[in-house]
Amino acid sequence: MQTTGWEEEFREYVRTRGPALLRAAHQLTGHPLDAEDLLQNALTKTYLAWERIEDRRALDGYVRRAMVNINISQWRRRKLEEYPSDELPEMIVVDEPVTCGDVHEQLEQALEELPERMRAAIVLRYYEDMTEPEIARTLGISVGTVKSTVSRGMAKLRTALGLGR
Repeated sequence: MQTTGWEEEFREYVRTRGPALLRAAHQLTGHPLDAEDLLQNALTKTYLAWERIEDRRALDGYVRRAMVNINISQWRRRKLEEYPSDELPEMIVVDEPVTCGDVHEQLEQALEELPERMRAAIVLRYYEDMTEPEIARTLGISVGTVKSTVSRGMAKLRTALGLGR
């Protein structure tokens, strides 16, 4: 099968940037298999638009934006899986010392337990280093909502990691 120049360029882009984009997808979804599906869908959209993307330096941003948009669309289609309750779960207190590797695992776990929009806002802010206005545009929410969402999310992460405030 003979490929055109732009198809080979796309393949090279996926080969070189795929692992980093997969890590970003994993942070957005919280699950490895969902991350692979999300990245695949975003790369499909990128492939279809490849010839229209003039600035090749903006490709990572294009793919990340596609991943966020696809992820948001998936949130909106899902049914509510968690229901509010009048009873609070019991608190578990751990007095064991925590190693650096454990902190990373605990952080991953705590991120997975956050609501999806909150997780997305934190990932975009602290993993992708986006500004609050950029996050607001990406998620389609106001800057104030970004600030409060990130603040509440960080408070939940601190509590989950036992760091307090």
